[in-house]
Amino acid sequence: MSSLMKLVQTETRLFVRDPTSLIVGLVLPTLILVGLGAVPMLREPSPDMDGIRFIDYFMPSLIVMSVGVVGLTNLPSIMATYRERGILRRMRTTPMHPGNLLLAQLTVNLGAALAATVLVVATGRIVYGVPLPEHALGFTAAFILGIAAVFSIGMLVAALAPTTRAATGIASMLFMAVMFFGGVYLPRFMLPDAIARIGEYVPPGVQTLLDSWNGEAPAAAQLLAMGATAVVAGVLAARMFKWE
Repeated sequence: MSSLMKLVQTETRLFVRDPTSLIVGLVLPTLILVGLGAVPMLREPSPDMDGIRFIDYFMPSLIVMSVGVVGLTNLPSIMATYRERGILRRMRTTPMHPGNLLLAQLTVNLGAALAATVLVVATGRIVYGVPLPEHALGFTAAFILGIAAVFSIGMLVAALAPTTRAATGIASMLFMAVMFFGGVYLPRFMLPDAIARIGEYVPPGVQTLLDSWNGEAPAAAQLLAMGATAVVAGVLAARMFKWE
């Protein structure tokens, strides 16, 4: 077994053993879905949303939460903790390059974000009959670019934050902004037009997810914005990341 795979297994065990990471990172969006589904009126077609049920409309926002909670809260704080405790510095004295730890963390957290997304979508489908994305190709493209943008921003926070506390504070502010623009705190149809418009370009791009969910092709400009964010933030994170 390669050293990278051993690291991935170790980081996966650490993730699973941490109740906060496991509950907040994997289960929280599904718990919110179940809570919303317990309200009868949210399972009925709404004239304010062209006959769509609120629980169907809100699914892309729960996907935003699934991605954001892992990429913007878990990933930056863990990498900052490893740096602050000297774990990365000590790894540089071993044959294993500390970059492998970074790659292992990305792998584990990406897997967690995917698992959280699958769990919330599957629960919505099985329990409440929430339809699956009607434009599968568009949804796939939007999800991949959106998650890449969020994780790149998370790594940029990990690269710049000097301490775990700083990483947690910065990541928390970014997470709250993403949740606000993503329609988690307040449904997007209730937001002012200007705010909703800005939210279309805020990673992971809830509007692209919503459009593809309803059978429309995501707007190219919004997909390009997600891709550009992923590239710019990723390059900056790679250049500015400090191992000590």
